[in-house]
This record gives sequence, C-alpha cells and structure tokens, in this order.
Amino acid sequence: MAAGDAPVASSPLGPLMTDEKYIRGSNDKNSSGHGPDPDVATGQTDEGLKRELHSRHLQFIAIGAALGTGLFLGIGGALSKAGPGSLFISFLFLGSVVYSIMVALGEMASYIPVTGAFTVYASRFMDPTLGFAMGWIYWFSWVITIGLELTASGLIIQYWNDSISIGVWIAIFWVVFTAAQFLPTFVFGEMEAYLSSIKVITIIGFVIFGICVNAGVGDQGYIGFKYWRDPGAFAEYMVDGKIGQFVGFWTVLITAGFSFQGTELVVIGAGETANPRKTIPSAIRWTFWSVFLLFNATVFFVGINVPYDNHDLQNGSTNASASPLVIVAKLAGIRVLPSIINAVLLTAVLSAASSDIYSSSRILVAMAGEGHAPAFFKRTNKYGTPYYAVACCSAFGLLAFLNLSNNGTVVFNWLLNITAVAGFISWSLINLCHIRFMHVLQYQNIPRDELPYKAPFQPYLSWFGFFFNVLILITNGFTVFIKWDTSDFFACYVSVILFIVLYVGHKLVYRTRWIPVSEVDISKGRSDA
Repeated sequence: MAAGDAPVASSPLGPLMTDEKYIRGSNDKNSSGHGPDPDVATGQTDEGLKRELHSRHLQFIAIGAALGTGLFLGIGGALSKAGPGSLFISFLFLGSVVYSIMVALGEMASYIPVTGAFTVYASRFMDPTLGFAMGWIYWFSWVITIGLELTASGLIIQYWNDSISIGVWIAIFWVVFTAAQFLPTFVFGEMEAYLSSIKVITIIGFVIFGICVNAGVGDQGYIGFKYWRDPGAFAEYMVDGKIGQFVGFWTVLITAGFSFQGTELVVIGAGETANPRKTIPSAIRWTFWSVFLLFNATVFFVGINVPYDNHDLQNGSTNASASPLVIVAKLAGIRVLPSIINAVLLTAVLSAASSDIYSSSRILVAMAGEGHAPAFFKRTNKYGTPYYAVACCSAFGLLAFLNLSNNGTVVFNWLLNITAVAGFISWSLINLCHIRFMHVLQYQNIPRDELPYKAPFQPYLSWFGFFFNVLILITNGFTVFIKWDTSDFFACYVSVILFIVLYVGHKLVYRTRWIPVSEVDISKGRSDA
C-alpha cells in the first residue's frame, strides 16, 4: 500500500474502495496496480478477458437477445389489442428512442471500451451507488431470463412431441449452453452468429412471403390495406372511442419497448472486442438498423395481412400455433410453415439463452471491477473466460425447473415481473450517463469531434430518450388504474421499488456522494490510453 492510501474496507459485496479511490478511480494504474492499462486494441484486458470478438460477433450477440419470442409470438397479442396502425407507429416511435440509446452508447463505449459498459459508466460518471443499483437490477433481469428461455425451449419442442417432460429439455440445453460458455469467447461469438443468422434469414424470408401473400398469392387473393379499413387500423382497448384507441396505442408502445430490449447488449462485450475504436461504432450502427428494420418490416406485413380481430392471435399458446407469422400462412392456405417457424422459434430461444448467460456474466465481471460484487468473479481461465461469473449466472437457469410444479410457476412468474421494466431503468440511465459524459468532455476541454465516434443531434437526442424512457417507466402499468388489480400493480412496479431499495440501502451503508464533474475519471480504460 502506498503511503497516504486509505485502507480498503471489507464488505459482503467484495472489496469496496473508500471515499477518494472509490469516487475517483486511478488514472495511471490498472486494477492490479502494476502500471498502465494494457493495450485495448488487441491482447488481454486488466480483468484477464481476451479481446477476441469482432464487430459481427457483437452484432449477433445483441440481435440474438433482441429477436426472440417477443417478435415471433408477442406481436400477435399486441396486434389484437391496438390494431395494425397503432402497432406499427409504436414500433417506429420506440425505434427512435432506441436510436438515442444506441448512439449514446456508441460514443461512450468506443472511447472507454470496458466490460459491462454502461453498468460501469454510471459508477464512474455520476454516483457509485447509482452504478450499484443499476448493475444489480440489470444483471438480475438477464439471469432470470435464462430460465424463461430454457422453459420456452421445452414448450416449443412439445409442439412436435409432448410425451417427454420439458424438464428433460431444460436439463439438456442448460448443460450444453453452460459448457459452451467456458470455451474461448471467439467460439461463443461464432456460435451466436450462426444461431442468430437463422432468425435473420427467417424474418427476411417472411417479409418476402408477406409481400407475395398481400399481392394475391394464397387463398385470400389480393389484400392490400383492406384490413386497415375493416376491422380498422386502430383498435379500442379497455375504453371506448378515441381514448380507447390511445390506451391501445400506449399499451403496445410499452410492448414495443420490451421487444427492443437487448439491443444495448452490443456493448456489454466491449472489454473483449478487438480494435474497439472501429469495431464498436460499426457494430452499433449495424445492430440498430438491423433490429429496427427487421422488427418494423415484420410488424408492418403482419399488420396488413392479418385482421386484428382474428381469434388465433390470442390463443395463448407458447409454440408456433400462436405466431402471427404462422397465422399469415394459415390464412393464405399454406400448411407447411408451422413446423418451420417452430424450429426457428427453438433456435431463437436457445440463442437468447446463450446471449443471456454471456451478457449477465460480463455484467457481473464489470460490477466486480467496480467493487460492487466479490472480486473473485473477475478470475478467468486460460481461454480468458470468467469461469466463476459464468457458473454463477448459469446456475440461475436452473430456476426453470420451478415451472414443473404449479406453485413453482407462481414463484417463477413473480421473479420475471421483477425483470419486466429493468430495461427501461437501464435505458434511462444510459441516456443520463451520456449527458454527464458530454459535460465531462466539455469541462476537460476535449472536443467531441476528436472522439472515435460522435453521436448525432446531441444533447437533444439523449434528453429525448431520457424523457420518454422515464415516462414509459412510470406509466408501464397505467392500465391497472383503469381497472384496478393489486397483483398487476406490483407486477408492473416491483422492479422500480427494488431499484429504489438497492439505491437507498447502498447509499445509507457506504455514504457515497455524487461525483463532481471535476473529479470524473474518463481516462481509465480509454481506447487510446
């Protein structure tokens, strides 16, 4: 210990630095205290992670998380509630909010490419307590989702054969994808690229198919926009008249937000990315536009080819029979598509489960690096894989077995409720981190023109994203006030309550302070440091 350094305080959450070092960090030493940070263009990071991922790997990790059951199944229920017009407009609008998040991440992560990205920025730029609360609730949202995807995989397989318990499939896929995470990161990136490309090809194929069906190929003949006229483009939901149409629109706006979540994961692997100054901006652009166009093309062609009052949209099934893509084929008189879509659904949930394990483990590594989790989570094997973090996160996938009993299903669903709006909390704070980052650059006289990537329309775009993310976060359960349901109220707001508890609890214990602009460290982990 150098002379004058404060002693390190012990904590059940790992070694937390005391005031000065905890607040400010170090400009000239890595976490081991052995000199400058290692070169970030190639080689190994100070956490022991290896920089083996390329731009396409980052893209497919995020695409794998975003393009899941929400797109293949979830938009059917959303269409029935709000109608095709509201559905399409809501996805377009949410796309603009997501754009504000992605360009903000691109500017910060290309300059400071650290593992965990935005979970680290909150601690460094604003308040360690904010980073603690954000990191843990975001991590929890992804580790619980692992169990959801594994359960979905068993239910999807039952479409073909329901004689085998879903527990068997949960066990098989858990073992396979856990083992894969201990291999070199490059292997995981390649596997994710192949799995995600299946979904991308399927959606592109559906768009072409949707165009053909709309033009007259199939039993319905030429469709055009007749379903936007009858039964209509905007459906009433819960309330009659124009107010009911707005309620439907806002409900689907929230659904669109849930569907887009996962796109931000493109920067979680920033600490394992080769040449981040070029790789991250490229990955950000390709990921956003790929997800945005794939989502909106799918939503549009489902909306013009399926009337919102079709009863199959709400059959409640978890397999291909509930997919609006299958309903389009069914209305067109084509019978072979359900099994194909079901196979794609299986790859979708397995790809998402794999992305969830990877992303949650890297978030845990990032929190360990900031002192918010035990330091041993940073340890890596010879491949550069953080094996303790992977093992911990993967273990949460075993919660999927709760679904094998009725009482367990109730518990599992409540755990999922905690994760429901965690993404909106993180999105809000990403925008806030970027606003703070720009203030620090201005204070340190660093022109944004010199950054590896410069986010457009700033600071207005980040304020726009922050405002609507907070608004959606506050109003995500507004329908319970139209028709009160205590259980639904807590389901909608329990994550907000948990975030507040985490923030207040950490603040009371560690007495951290909001970091002044003059003390914010933006040099540690910098891409040209």
